[in-house]
Amino acid sequence: MWDEIQFAISLAVSGLSIGLMYSLIALGFVLVYKATDAINFAQGEFVMLAGFVAAVALGAKGMPVIGAVLAAVAVMVAFGFGLERVVLRPLLGRPVVAVIMATIGLGAILRGLPPITVGGETRAVSLPIGDTPITFGPISLPPIQVLGVIVTLMFLGAFTWFFLKSRMGVAMRAVADNQQVAMAMGINVERYFALAWAMAGTVSALGGVIWGSMLGVDVHLALVGLKVFPVVILGGLDSIIGAVVGGLIVGLVESLAAGYLDPYVGGGTKDFAPYVLMIIALMFKPYGIFGTHKIERV
Repeated sequence: MWDEIQFAISLAVSGLSIGLMYSLIALGFVLVYKATDAINFAQGEFVMLAGFVAAVALGAKGMPVIGAVLAAVAVMVAFGFGLERVVLRPLLGRPVVAVIMATIGLGAILRGLPPITVGGETRAVSLPIGDTPITFGPISLPPIQVLGVIVTLMFLGAFTWFFLKSRMGVAMRAVADNQQVAMAMGINVERYFALAWAMAGTVSALGGVIWGSMLGVDVHLALVGLKVFPVVILGGLDSIIGAVVGGLIVGLVESLAAGYLDPYVGGGTKDFAPYVLMIIALMFKPYGIFGTHKIERV
């Protein structure tokens, strides 16, 4: 009996830690959607690109880990600003589907770049954290998952402070709530669009380093964006707290499915369980748990 309880606790804690790491990437979806009402279908490719930048930087002679992480953040922030200015700003006022298709096309381009620039082999993002599992009583977690939880919690704390206390954060919330009213109040809406994409780039950089260290960096790392999509649908596309709660739920469901169902069906249940959960959520809570219900007059 005690062994079964320990097994369940271990699965739950592992799933929740992975779920927090999903939440970090899900924040990129939420930021862009809140600011622009468009879904960034290239979020997974952003993570992949950041992972490649970190891996290449670590491969440079004498580059410390912190230097590689800062390089990934700097490149992704610049990429976010440049993307908004060159590609997305000309699409302002166009149908939302135009921005969605632009991000889908961008994702395809980003997936094609690594093989022709740095090669198609899997690269490692080696962090100085070792491989020995960290044990908390009956619970044992890989060091990269513990680091991922710490980084996510730190970023969420900084993110919360930025939105609640800083002047730019308050202005960004105003833009997210109502762009026309924010513009009438003298807020430069286009500037905060760019800031949203830059912050999504920052989230992608942190996610790229963490997930790249755990899975290795190649074009398949972009699939993490699809893994995170049920998170934002479940929690709500425009809800920050929804991204966190959705991530925890999806991570927990994945872990429990792998632990209890895989032995009976031969494996693979954790890969589709989040999508089953997403479909159920769409049937009963189409705006997500914390999403805003939009009422349109016709």
